[in-house]
Amino acid sequence: MYPLVNESCRKDGLLTRLQDNRLSLKKGILQTIIINSQKGGSGKTMLSAHLATQAEREGDGPAYIIDTDPQGTLTKWHSLREAGSPQRVEPPLAAIAQALDKLRARGASYCFVDTAPSREADVLSLLKLADLVIVPVQPSPSDIWSAAATFQLLKAEGIPFVFVMMRTKPNAGITAQSMALLSKYGQVAATLVADRTAYAAAMTDGRTAQELAAKGPAALEMAALWKNIKEITPVHAQQKGLTRHG
Repeated sequence: MYPLVNESCRKDGLLTRLQDNRLSLKKGILQTIIINSQKGGSGKTMLSAHLATQAEREGDGPAYIIDTDPQGTLTKWHSLREAGSPQRVEPPLAAIAQALDKLRARGASYCFVDTAPSREADVLSLLKLADLVIVPVQPSPSDIWSAAATFQLLKAEGIPFVFVMMRTKPNAGITAQSMALLSKYGQVAATLVADRTAYAAAMTDGRTAQELAAKGPAALEMAALWKNIKEITPVHAQQKGLTRHG
């Protein structure tokens, strides 16, 4: 296994089999969520840290993180962290597929992968490993143009993705305009991530905003966003299908 940081009989009856299937869907299928944008400063690292932490807080773990950005900001955040979760793996870029296989064998539920703002071939090979790609977008023309380029790449490869609006301001017309433009390319998460100092302030010492103030606006925001993301991951869709037919 690549280095870990802070790692802590067949049954009869249709109902029983369905229950076993639901359990295996929840505990045995790794969902790889890659956060990517071709524009720097879009909030990829913040989302990686906060969503992985939120998954653990809600009992959806084990959750892992992988930092593929040479700047290593997510790695630095995790090195300052006192909590034992989420855990981090440190495979070389060329071996991430094998690392994910090992996490899958360990029973991991989610792996969040932070990426560099790049269009290089190695990033495309990484995106192909995703069950879902999150594309963070700030409400600005340059971010929208960059998101359009990312969309073309993901669409060409048939990779599921969702846009997440970042650093939004209350009642700002450009936010609504940006969401309208993005919705032409693909799904936009219902929860908007507001421009809050709490996110950056918490990460300075290895924490997240929801850990600083469990009932604060940022905590409620991340809980809602994680619900949005979780509902569109393939494993959740399978669980819903089993429930409907059970």
